Amino acid sequence: MLVIARSELMQLFRNRLVLITSFLSPVAACVFFVSRHELFSDLGSVGYIAAVVLFTVAAFGVHASTVTTLASRRQTLFLKRLRSTPESDVGILSGLLLPLIGLALVQVTVILAVLSWVAGGPAHAPLLVVAVVATLVMMVGLGLATAGLTNSPEHAQVTTLPVSLGAVAVTNWVGLTGTAELTVLKRLLPGGAATELVLDAWNGGAGFSESLLLLAPTLAWVVVAVALAARFFRWEPRR
Repeated sequence: MLVIARSELMQLFRNRLVLITSFLSPVAACVFFVSRHELFSDLGSVGYIAAVVLFTVAAFGVHASTVTTLASRRQTLFLKRLRSTPESDVGILSGLLLPLIGLALVQVTVILAVLSWVAGGPAHAPLLVVAVVATLVMMVGLGLATAGLTNSPEHAQVTTLPVSLGAVAVTNWVGLTGTAELTVLKRLLPGGAATELVLDAWNGGAGFSESLLLLAPTLAWVVVAVALAARFFRWEPRR
């Protein structure tokens, strides 16, 4: 797994298009939000900015990159060749996706650290860590499911949009309006409960145990995504 991850990391830095679209562009958007934190705090809260930063990186740096990477490796028959090695299927996928997840964690950590420095830190840092990990796991799962429906890297530019843009839209909706109204709907949508968890972690308010209950919808989406991935994912090029 680690050998695959190291090779994938090298390929990632050599692919300038993926590096720019999946990593540098989200970072640029996050830097804009952080640099205008006073304006966006007036619209929502600092927790809202943290949630937008997290989901921007998760949607484009994790979900979209997961789909593009797996579609590309499938098209070149690299996935098929890897399955002829002693490495397990889980080990292969983990090795391919570990660099993406690692880079996303670094991005989120650095950007949120800067946000803490300029606007004040979170009220419950451990809860924020839980929210970040749960969000990234959910987006990886949705990426695996979407990859099962994606024929090529070019096709990924279309198939990734519903989840990526949808998750960011839900984050903005929940972050700006809260969950006092349409509570169940907002929490059940992908990213809704995770956004509320980030808001609670940063702004305070809800108790720790009460906030942890918001993990349930996010983990439910992980289960759904893994089930869809098991049903639709292919190791050879789709016809």
